[in-house]
Amino acid sequence: MGRESLEAEYLEILDLAQQLARRAGAIQRERYETQLDVRTKSASIDLVTEVDGECEALIVAGIEAARPGDAILAEEGGGEDHGKSPWRWVVDPLDGTTNYAHGFPRFCVSIGVEHRGQRSVAAVYDPLLDELFHAVRGGGAWLGERRLQVSKTAEMGQALVATGFAYDVHESRDDNLARFAQVLKAARGIRRDGSAALDLCYVAAGRLDAYWELKLHAWDVVAGCLIIEEAGGCVSNTSGGPVPASGDEVVASNGLLHDAILAQMKT
Repeated sequence: MGRESLEAEYLEILDLAQQLARRAGAIQRERYETQLDVRTKSASIDLVTEVDGECEALIVAGIEAARPGDAILAEEGGGEDHGKSPWRWVVDPLDGTTNYAHGFPRFCVSIGVEHRGQRSVAAVYDPLLDELFHAVRGGGAWLGERRLQVSKTAEMGQALVATGFAYDVHESRDDNLARFAQVLKAARGIRRDGSAALDLCYVAAGRLDAYWELKLHAWDVVAGCLIIEEAGGCVSNTSGGPVPASGDEVVASNGLLHDAILAQMKT
């Protein structure tokens, strides 16, 4: 496939991802702060609702109708792998389910698309603020019609940083608390809002200067990592290498702070 045709396909895929993200977001907005069927998955704090399932079913059906040969990795198990496909959709239908179940207004739809293993297309939609973050590789990162650029903060003491805690935090000694304490003492401020995809987009938009989290999944980070890269930022694992395909750990920054935030990961 030539570069021009690949770029045209990127844009077609982005259009589909944006449409599906908006449609799933409309479900979330309609059901927000209504009575929900809340269940648990891997732990008592790992929640899922029927809205997660409805949104995933909508997104998966839309992908399969438009692009039946593409692979799909979705958080709730929808879609098929199609291991030989060059395209893989990585979908979190409702990132921030615990927030959503509690009526805390911090959640989104996250859709990332990989081409031959490379992050290539991203759409992250916050339905309450009606903010749609999006990117294609080589085309910049955008919030609606506004091109995104990471912050210019160069000192940890001036940085606003975000993180999160894994669902096994009640049982595991690898609980991120030591890193949290270190960054709390070093940074201007620290936030823990409960949506990895939005935290990553906020780094891209310059609202946050850095973010890190452990024990994530690919559907949490594929879209957001591309948006940060296209906004001029940096993403890595906690040692400074590539973010693992599993999404297990991610450190994100405006680039200027990357060495400083990596230094805080050494506990």
